[in-house]
Amino acid sequence: MVPDQTNSERRMKICDHAVVAMHYTLKNGEGVVLDSSEGQDPLTYLHGAGGIITGLEAALLDKSAGDQFTAVIEPNDGYGTVDPALVQVVPRSAFEGVESIETGMRFTASDEQGQQQSVAIAAINGDDITVDGNHPLAGETLHFEVEVVGVRAATEAEISHGHVHS
Repeated sequence: MVPDQTNSERRMKICDHAVVAMHYTLKNGEGVVLDSSEGQDPLTYLHGAGGIITGLEAALLDKSAGDQFTAVIEPNDGYGTVDPALVQVVPRSAFEGVESIETGMRFTASDEQGQQQSVAIAAINGDDITVDGNHPLAGETLHFEVEVVGVRAATEAEISHGHVHS
């Protein structure tokens, strides 16, 4: 249930520093639902603060509460293309202390500079473990069905913090 909106909230268009509440369903190119806000509170974010993928943020620009639309987001405006440099074969010994390793498991790994990133186990070949640091949706064309349920001006605190406060 969405709270009643004032007339100004209904008329306000999405722009930088707007707090946006939306319901969405995300599907891949085959129509398989990957994520949805159905049955949950709407997703709320601060427009222009990098809280959602750039392609969806661009598609939401100038929309208002009550607008419903679909958006097709190409990989470069979503989670990027698959970067082969992020796929590496590492020895099983890199997983010291992990009793069982299975394809699809996710781990946090550190590079030479100490930067952490999430990796998935892509393949296991004896003591050679292939890890993939690409986002799980990298290379995917994303299909969104969106309903904007609220738009309001962000507070100064929300703008300075870069995220929505409850």
